[in-house]
Amino acid sequence: MSQSEFETNLNSVDSAVAVFERDDRTFLSNVRNAVRNYPTLVPALVLIVSILIFGIIAPRFLSPGVLSLVLQQVTVIGIVAIAQTLIILTAGIDLSVGAILVLSTFVMGRLSVSYGVPLPIAISAGMAIGTLMGAFNGFLVAKIKLPPFIVTLGTLSVFTALKLWYSGSESIRYSDIDANAPSLLWFGEAAARPFGATITYGGIALILLAVVFWFILQHTAWGRHVYAIGDDPEAAALSGIKTDKTLISVYAVAGLICGFGAWVAIGRVGSISPISFEEINLATITAVVIGGTSLFGGRGSIPGSVLGALIVGVFTTGLSLAGVDDYWQMFAVGNLVLIAVALDQWLRRASQ
Repeated sequence: MSQSEFETNLNSVDSAVAVFERDDRTFLSNVRNAVRNYPTLVPALVLIVSILIFGIIAPRFLSPGVLSLVLQQVTVIGIVAIAQTLIILTAGIDLSVGAILVLSTFVMGRLSVSYGVPLPIAISAGMAIGTLMGAFNGFLVAKIKLPPFIVTLGTLSVFTALKLWYSGSESIRYSDIDANAPSLLWFGEAAARPFGATITYGGIALILLAVVFWFILQHTAWGRHVYAIGDDPEAAALSGIKTDKTLISVYAVAGLICGFGAWVAIGRVGSISPISFEEINLATITAVVIGGTSLFGGRGSIPGSVLGALIVGVFTTGLSLAGVDDYWQMFAVGNLVLIAVALDQWLRRASQ
C-alpha cells in the first residue's frame, strides 16, 4: 500500500469516527432536550413501566381496587408535594410543611368539634393559619435573607411545639368528629366506585388542585416569575420582578395548600393526632425530586410531582404485594431519589 493510499484510508477512518461521535452527541442532545422540554416525560414513563412490572410480578396489583388504593394512599402526600414544588421551583425548600399540615388540622378540629364553631369558619381558620405560617417562612427567607433550609428547620421545631401545646398532646377521635363535624370527613368518602375501584373526593381534589396550579405556573405572570426567580434571582430582579414579594407569596400559597391538605388529611385518616404525618416532609421532597423538579430551582412541574408521589406509592404497594420486606422498599425508593438527582445533574451540565 502506498503512502497516499494509507493516508486516504486513515482519513476515512477519522471521518467515520467523527461522524459516529457527532451522531452520538446528537442523540444525547435530543434526549436531553426532550427531557428538559417535557419534564413530566420521565416520571410518566417510570410510572407506566412500574405498573406493568408489578402487574407481572404480582398480578393482583393491576386490579382496580389496588390501583385506586395507591391513589388514596398518596392523596395527602401529593397535595403537600404541590406546595413543596412551588417552593423548590424558587430554589428553596420547606421542612415545616408537615407541622403546618398537622397544626391546621387541630385548628379545624378544635374549633368545630370542641368549641362548636360553624364548619366553614373552622376550615377557613385552619387554612388561614397555614397561610400565615407559610408567609412567616417566606418573610424570613425574602426579607431577613436567611437560607430556606435553616429557616424551615427552625420553624419546624417552632410549629411542632405550637402543635403539641395547642393539641395538649391529645388526639381527636373519629367518633367525636363524626358526631360534631362530620363534614370534616368528607374528603375520605367515596365519590364513585367504577369497576370495583374506590375514588374518594380527596383523590379528585388532588387531581383538580394539580390542574389548577399547573395552569397558574404555565399561563400566568406569577407562575413565570416563580420560574424566573428559581432560575436566576438576580436576573429576575433586574428584569423588574419583585422577587421579595413573589417569594413571600410562594411560601404563603404553599402554607394555604397545606391548610387545604389538612382538611383532606382529616378525611383520609378519620382522626386528628399530634404525631400523624411525621414523615411527610421527606416524603414530599422525595415525590418532587422523583417527579423531575430540580432542587436548584427553575425547572420542574406540578404534574411531575404528583406522578412522583404515585411512583413512590406504586413501588411501596407493589413491593409489599410481592412479599418484599419494608427495608427493601425503602432501599428501592432511595435509589429512585439518587437516580432522579443524577438525572437532574446530567441535565444541568448539558445546559451549561
